[in-house]
Amino acid sequence: MSAPRPFEPRLVRARKRRAAAGFRDAAFLHQRVVADLADRLEAIPRPFSRALALGGSGLFGEEVRQRPALAERIGEIIEADVAVGAVVLDPEAFPFAETAFDLIVSPLALHTVNDVPGALIQLRRALKPDGLLLASLFGGDTLTELRTSLLTAEAELTGGAGARVSPFADLQDLAALLQRAGFALPAADRDKVTVRYAEPMRLLADLRAMGETAALTERHPRALSRRVLARAFEVYRERFSDADGRICATFEILTATGWAPHESQPKPLKPGSAKARLADVLKTTEQSTGEKAGD
Repeated sequence: MSAPRPFEPRLVRARKRRAAAGFRDAAFLHQRVVADLADRLEAIPRPFSRALALGGSGLFGEEVRQRPALAERIGEIIEADVAVGAVVLDPEAFPFAETAFDLIVSPLALHTVNDVPGALIQLRRALKPDGLLLASLFGGDTLTELRTSLLTAEAELTGGAGARVSPFADLQDLAALLQRAGFALPAADRDKVTVRYAEPMRLLADLRAMGETAALTERHPRALSRRVLARAFEVYRERFSDADGRICATFEILTATGWAPHESQPKPLKPGSAKARLADVLKTTEQSTGEKAGD
């Protein structure tokens, strides 16, 4: 059985290309993510000779150039994107040679890839030993208010509802995928950003400008009617607005960190090899329960 393919790559590319001209006008989330990735890199005191910025339409290179101390530690930066950049990217088949980079950053580019495990394996292979991957992508709580409002309105008025908002990974999935892809020292964390809008239509306009409207393989055969959309906006205002009437939109941003394996990296201790007792660290007294493993 073939793996599910929730996204239509042709539509993903079309959405991004259509949005490219006005992307910067709605790139506030991408700029926030790029700044966060740069902050993380500033905390890692080592040089990177060749970096790949996967997604972000050139924002990562611009951010690095605004930070002289960081720019001194990063050599060549290759910008790659689905729509624009030095390398025009096919998100389903990355064209990068093995061990080509010692740093790969990906600001909000991997969440519409069908085979995320395969993509992570390709990126790990593209890293030199002890090379670093920093990747941010939208998480499962992203646009939960919009998803709920659309499903509620469509079910009320038509008796059924289809997927209208993209599915996203959760934090536990991402951490497991890093390990499965062969990264050393894998870690994942999340940040939730709430954006407030005067009208739901402004949210939809921003999503179009970002190229983030749904590009689903099994999309609903009919576009949303004006009646359903109007009801969805009513539900949105009723359930997800602040006291001042502005609606809230949640964006959950997951960030993955992983290193290409290298012999110099710390290794987990074997069971029973610790040289300090937990009680010593916690400054408490050990008390035996009278049981031993294997009794």
